Amino acid sequence: MKNEANKEISTAGKTSRRKSSPATAVKMVFAVLAGMGLLFCAGPAPAADVVSLPTVNLGDTSFQDGIAFPGWLVEETMNYYHAGQINDHDGNKLSGSNKVTAVSATTHIAYISNLQLLGGFYGAEVLLPLADVDVDTSLGAKDRNRGIGDLIVSPFILQWTDNKLFSMPYFHRFVFDITLPTGDYDRNRAVNIGTNLVSIDPYYAFTIMPTDKLEVSARLHYLWNSENDKPFAGLGAGTVQPGQAFHANYAASYEIVKGVRLGVNGYVLQQLTADKVDGRSQANSEERIFGIGPGLQLAGDGLSLYLNSYFETGAENRPEGIKAIFRLSKAF
Repeated sequence: MKNEANKEISTAGKTSRRKSSPATAVKMVFAVLAGMGLLFCAGPAPAADVVSLPTVNLGDTSFQDGIAFPGWLVEETMNYYHAGQINDHDGNKLSGSNKVTAVSATTHIAYISNLQLLGGFYGAEVLLPLADVDVDTSLGAKDRNRGIGDLIVSPFILQWTDNKLFSMPYFHRFVFDITLPTGDYDRNRAVNIGTNLVSIDPYYAFTIMPTDKLEVSARLHYLWNSENDKPFAGLGAGTVQPGQAFHANYAASYEIVKGVRLGVNGYVLQQLTADKVDGRSQANSEERIFGIGPGLQLAGDGLSLYLNSYFETGAENRPEGIKAIFRLSKAF
C-alpha cells in the first residue's frame, strides 16, 4: 500500500537576543539541531535574558505533504543550514562576525493502519535526528558539538484520503507530535544537541489538487514547550521556558512529466508568547522568520526524492541564512 508523505522535523539554526551596547557584558548561549529541537540562549547582563525556541520543522516537508495511505513509510532527511548573520528583536543585523552552521540526518518511520477513526486511518510515527552544530560568533559563543538529538514520537495520526473540497481532491492529516528530552545535553556546554525539555507540536497538513498535475500543500503547527530546569550554567538561572509559537510550511508544485514535479516551497515562524527565565517573562523575546525557494520532486514505484532550498528573510531574535534539504522516502 502506498504512503507518500508524512512528517519530518526541521532543521535550522537557532538563536535569540537583543542588540547590546559596547558597555554591556555579552554572554551568548546557543544550541542548534538540524532535524530536531535545540536551544539558543542569549543573555547580556544586566538586561533580561532571552531563551530561544527549540528548532522545529521549517521546510523539511513540502510537496504533496497531505497525501498518505495505509502502510509503512521510511524516510531519511539530510539537512544543511548556514547563517552568516544574527538579527536582534527589531530585525537588525548584530555587529561582528556571527556564523551558525548545522548539518543533520533525521530518520523517520511511520505506519498508517487500516483501522479507521472519525473517517480517517489511524497511525503512529517516530523520528530520530543526528546533528553536527558549529557556532562561531563575536558575541562570546564559539563551540561545536555532534550527537543524537531528542526523540520525536506521535502516538496519534489520523489520515483522510478520499475527501473533496470545492469539488477538488483533498487529502489531509492530523498528527500529535511530542519531543522527548532524550538527546545529548550538558548544561556546562554552550552548544547542545538535545534541549532538556518536552515540546508538544501538533500539526494539520493538507494537499488540494486543482488539476491532475497541480497541487497545493501546507502544514500548520502550534508549538508548546515545557521548562528546562537545567539551563546553560553561564546563564545564572534556575529555569528557562521558551514561548509558544505558530509555524507552517507551504508549497505548490506542477508535474511537468510523469514522476517529476517542480515548484516553490516556503515556511514561516512567529513566536506568540514571551520566553521566561525563572518564571519571569522576557520583553522583546519573540522570534520570527520567513523562508522561500525552489523545489524538485522525483517519484516512482513508491520511492520519492525531494530537493528543496530556502532563502531566509525577516529574521527577528535569531539567525538568518540559507537551507538545503535532501529527502528520500520509501512507501511500503
